[in-house]
Amino acid sequence: MPFTIRAPRPSDASQIAELHVATWKEAYAHLLPEDYFSPEYVARRHRMWAHVLTHPRDDMTVRVAEIDGAIVGFAWVGPSEAVQSQAGQAEAAPGEEALGEAPPRERTLYAIYVLAAHYGAGIGQALLDGALGSGPAMLWVAKQNPRAIAFYLRNRFRFDGVEQIDPHAPLITDARMVR
Repeated sequence: MPFTIRAPRPSDASQIAELHVATWKEAYAHLLPEDYFSPEYVARRHRMWAHVLTHPRDDMTVRVAEIDGAIVGFAWVGPSEAVQSQAGQAEAAPGEEALGEAPPRERTLYAIYVLAAHYGAGIGQALLDGALGSGPAMLWVAKQNPRAIAFYLRNRFRFDGVEQIDPHAPLITDARMVR
């Protein structure tokens, strides 16, 4: 099915927030506490995306993938030092401040998610290319997500040995990758 990659509009915030929750459920529900996806969690996603899209920044890029008017994926990239303050949620990339070291790259892929029904269609690659390009960057990936790891390895990312566990998701180990 053909898809389009585009910059989101503020009116897309709710749809992206719901997609964010849905893709997290698809990828990680088996690793998260039963009450993880509470109404407050969903409300936080809505507030976060409303803020991100109504307060655009020159140093951040968000792209969405759309099929027949429905958003089926998104990618979010920004400066490494802004990860914690901008994303600030358990499912966002952990901030380097928490690691007590300078980030190894200036740009971070905060998030890239595609609905499972659209895996294998090239949407993830198009989102990565459209939001980040091929330059130096870093990201955090759940070690329990082999599909994502394989995707990042194909895109020249490599583990640098730094890992951490989010206290809200103790069964998920985040590992840093750089290129």
